[in-house]
Amino acid sequence: MTWRDWAATQADEIHRAGQWRAPRDLDTAGPEGKLAPDDRPVVSFASNDYLGLTQHPSVVAAARAALDRWGAGSGSARLIVGSRPVHSDLEAALAAWKHTERAVLFPTGFAANLGVLSTFGGPDVLVVSDELNHASIIDGCRLSRSPVEVARHRDPDHVDAILRATPCERALVVTDTVFSMDGDVAPVAALADVCARHGALLVLDEAHAVLGPDPDLDDLDVVRVGTLSKTLGSLGGFAATSGPLADLIVNRARSYIFTTASTPADAAAALAAVEVVRSAEGDSLRARLQRHVERVRPGHPSPIIPVVIGEEAATIAASAAFLDQGMLVPAIRPPTVAPGSSRLRVALSAAHTEAQIETLARALDALDAPP
Repeated sequence: MTWRDWAATQADEIHRAGQWRAPRDLDTAGPEGKLAPDDRPVVSFASNDYLGLTQHPSVVAAARAALDRWGAGSGSARLIVGSRPVHSDLEAALAAWKHTERAVLFPTGFAANLGVLSTFGGPDVLVVSDELNHASIIDGCRLSRSPVEVARHRDPDHVDAILRATPCERALVVTDTVFSMDGDVAPVAALADVCARHGALLVLDEAHAVLGPDPDLDDLDVVRVGTLSKTLGSLGGFAATSGPLADLIVNRARSYIFTTASTPADAAAALAAVEVVRSAEGDSLRARLQRHVERVRPGHPSPIIPVVIGEEAATIAASAAFLDQGMLVPAIRPPTVAPGSSRLRVALSAAHTEAQIETLARALDALDAPP
C-alpha cells in the first residue's frame, strides 16, 4: 500500500465515523462576518478573543508600528539574532502582570507547554496531570519522558494521594486553570497547598483564565503558562516564573531554542494588549464580559459555556439550527471530547453587543425547553 492509499483509507475511516472536519473561512474583523462557502452573515460565538483586543485601536496601531520598524519577521531564533527590543519589553510586561520575576516568550501557547514540561520533566520526575487537561499538556507530558499519573478532574485530594503513594525524586503537578471544553475552574489554591506540602512544582496553564482566578502564589515554585492569542488578541505563548526556572527554560526548552522568534508585530500587539488589560479599560472590558456570562449562564466562572447534548448527530443538528439563525456555535465531538459528551461550545466576548447576547440567550433557552 502506498502512502497515498494509506492516507485515503484513514480519511475514509474518519468519514465513516462521522467525524470528518475541515476549516471554514470566516471573513471577519470582530464577532460579525461572512462564513464560507456561501458568505452567509453570522455572529460568531466561537472565538477566543475574549476581550475583543484583536480589533483594539492601540493593539492594531502597535502591530503596524512594529512592521514599519522591524519588518514582517524576526528572521532567526531568539538565541541567535531573532530577539528584538519588543520581545524583551513584552517579557518584562508579562512578568509584571503575572507577579513573577521573569517571563519567557514562545511562538505559541502549545509550544510553551511543550517547552515547560520537557524542561522540568524527566525519567526521575513524577508528573501528575488532570484528566481533562489540554492536548498541549498531554503532548508535553509525553515529550517530558516522565512517569505520568492522571488525577481525577479537579480533585486535589487525589493529587495528594498520588504524591504520597508514588516515590520520586521530584514531582510536578500540571493543570489547566480554566478547562477549555467545560469552562470550569481548577481548585488552584488547594492544589498550591498540596504542592507546598510535597515540594512539587505547580504548572498552571492560564490560557482561558480571562476572568480569573488570579491566586497569590508568591511562596510556591510555580510556572504560569499563558497565551497571547486569547485574552491578549495576538499570537504566541509564554511561561512566567522565577528567575532560575526561567533561565533553565531558555537553555533547555527545545520549542524555545530551535524556532524562529515571534514576529515583532505579534509581540508589539501583545505588549499593547497587556497595557490595556492592566488599565481601567481592561477592568471595564472584563466587567462587560462577566455581564454577558451572567446573562447566558448565571454563576458560571468563565466565558466558555458548554451545552452538552450527548449524541453527535443531535449536536451537529443543533449547531446547524443556530447557524440558520445567523449564529456560529460550533459542535464539539469526539475525539475532542469523550464519546457521549458531544456539545455546543459557546465562547463569549466583550466585543459582543447586548443585543447579540440576548439573541443567543433566547436561542439557548429554546434549545433547553421541552418539546
